[in-house]
Amino acid sequence: MKQVSALRVIYHFRYGMDQHPDKMEAVVERRKNAFTLIELLVVIAIIALLIGILLPALGQAQRSAKNVLSQSNQRSLNTGSANYAADNKDAIFSYSWRGGQTYIMENGNEVVVPPGDDLGAAQWQNQNILFRATGRMTGNFKIKKFSGRLPHRRFSHLVLLDFLTDVQPEPTAASPFDRNQIDWAENPLDYRTGSTVPYANGSPPSGYDPDTTWERDEVRQRWPFSSTYQMVPAAWNTDGINGSRTYVPISTTPHLFTGPQSIRLGRRKVTQVAHTSSKVMMFEEFDRFTDKKGLYFAYPEAKPNLAFFDGSVRSELTDECNPGWNPAEEDTVWRQTYVPLDTFPEPKGGLNDTTKYCQRFRWTRYGLQGIDFGGSDVGTNGDSALIDPACTE
Repeated sequence: MKQVSALRVIYHFRYGMDQHPDKMEAVVERRKNAFTLIELLVVIAIIALLIGILLPALGQAQRSAKNVLSQSNQRSLNTGSANYAADNKDAIFSYSWRGGQTYIMENGNEVVVPPGDDLGAAQWQNQNILFRATGRMTGNFKIKKFSGRLPHRRFSHLVLLDFLTDVQPEPTAASPFDRNQIDWAENPLDYRTGSTVPYANGSPPSGYDPDTTWERDEVRQRWPFSSTYQMVPAAWNTDGINGSRTYVPISTTPHLFTGPQSIRLGRRKVTQVAHTSSKVMMFEEFDRFTDKKGLYFAYPEAKPNLAFFDGSVRSELTDECNPGWNPAEEDTVWRQTYVPLDTFPEPKGGLNDTTKYCQRFRWTRYGLQGIDFGGSDVGTNGDSALIDPACTE
């Protein structure tokens, strides 16, 4: 029997019904281009599979790009630091107002700083820089004096106002991973009840730093001007060798320091750094690249971005850093519990986690004379308990 093709069947069917052979082409065209249900399901499955494969890769690529940008921010701060040193006799950038001096503020007021009060002088200078940068010298949002706090840890970059973008809040001070810092900087007047700045809505639950001074207006209004990147204490503090006056850590919180009166602050020079390629100058408090939630820098598995005194920026494993010290207890190993501030990343063990960790490059043994990476710790006198201690307790 003679075979009849599918095309002919369609043709005879259409031709026999209505005697319009021109309609055959339309029918054939639909048959050639249309998907069957099975074919459509296969295509959808392939697309879903490709999305499942590509989305994680795209997400990781975005995170890598953010990490590169964070390192670029630190390089910009390094460049500002180098320019500051060139203009200020090799000084490491820090607050330069001194105790025993008289200064004229941006609002025209005269400030007489008591002798020996470098801390008070720095607090006045911090206020004056923000006066100049924001114009907020009167009214409900006036920048208040930063009483009761060391402005050096989170706000040293303010003295680089003339060496960076000349804008406050400073864009390069915030890591692209640090969503909180970016939000605060975008809304610098939103720091009271209902805002997202730390302690704006009263005391947080148990497990967060309970110090009530975080709730003060002069503290909360400064969060938009803070930085993801912290200066190490030795960059503005003394080295604390042989019991010299210096600020030291305290056991209850990693966010506050203590010390006697009349500590000399902001007088460090680049030439005092003994090992520029091995000593950290500035660090990310949290590694948000390795873990989206943010790993505290002292966790051994953290790899925060670090700016070194030689101008380099590197991501280094914390576990490979020398253990550090407490200048007040130089013959012991200093370990500390991470207690978060309100809105900050929680400890990896959850709130009220009491695990203690060496503080590494934040508290380098012998300060600017010490070594963080790439060499043995100095000042240990060969004591193995200090050279290679158990850094998690």
